[in-house]
Amino acid sequence: MPLDDILADIRACRACAPYLPHVPRPVVRVGEGTRLLILAQAPGRLVHETGLPFNDPSGKRLRDWMGIDRDTFYGRDEIGVAGMAFCFPGTNPKGGDYPPPPRCAQLWHKPLLAGLPNVELTLLVGSYAQAWALDSRMKGSMTDTVAAWRDHIDAGLLPLPHPSWRNTAWLKRNPWFEAEVTPYLRRRVAGILAP
Repeated sequence: MPLDDILADIRACRACAPYLPHVPRPVVRVGEGTRLLILAQAPGRLVHETGLPFNDPSGKRLRDWMGIDRDTFYGRDEIGVAGMAFCFPGTNPKGGDYPPPPRCAQLWHKPLLAGLPNVELTLLVGSYAQAWALDSRMKGSMTDTVAAWRDHIDAGLLPLPHPSWRNTAWLKRNPWFEAEVTPYLRRRVAGILAP
């Protein structure tokens, strides 16, 4: 199936409508030129409202890790973003957003990824993306999985923590991430975006 048809079907999807506290608004931003794919969790409230992935403080941190600015992030066809769920799952009264419902990935990820043959590097942002993409190769925790990032490079995969403010303490406890992983990520992003 052509990528445009897959994207039209995703944007028209209402499979989760009975379970969401709002009208579904699937957010996905990929194209035939996507060479760097960011597989994340699910859109947050701001992304749901604007339709623009990572249009929030976590997006700023992710762009800092990548070594690019906002205009580059949204203006380059080489960069694509897809969540493990395409719709905002709602806010948990106990704090944070609900996890991405698995039905979205089950319905859409295989055809979507098949429509993106030029992807060279996939960023697995957070434990939900890591569990889906790595399956049995995921370590016992997100920290262990990210620490073993070199194990996945040959497969074109790079596990990252979620760039949410909630992970600020994690970043302080794990300075190796910004010392080792971030420089590698910036080099790869620069290479992918080079003319």
